[in-house]
Amino acid sequence: MSNHNKKLKRIILEMGTGNALHSNDYTKAAKRAVQDALHHSSLILFRSLDIDPNSMQIELNLAAQEPEKIDLEAVAATLPFGQVTPKATKGGLNIVDETSGQSTIIVNAGILVRVPL
Repeated sequence: MSNHNKKLKRIILEMGTGNALHSNDYTKAAKRAVQDALHHSSLILFRSLDIDPNSMQIELNLAAQEPEKIDLEAVAATLPFGQVTPKATKGGLNIVDETSGQSTIIVNAGILVRVPL
């Protein structure tokens, strides 16, 4: 059966958190959140089930206090396989240092993976 006749099914949900301690860089924090999520996985099922990892449809969800400051394409490019659809919404956390006024940026990532099965 070709992939065109198969239904996409969600098989993976990974979550991660990343931060930018001093740079106030939302994209850096988002990339770290994605890497945190990926480092919790060993996805041997693709080899075991003979599924092409590039057939993955990846929904990349990022949550940040200022989501518009995330370079979505740069973060999506950190995922090694699949077709990535990134989006950012309001969430995450900023923690302000009352002495310096500088913020620590915390971004959450949720990565949903669907494959044709």
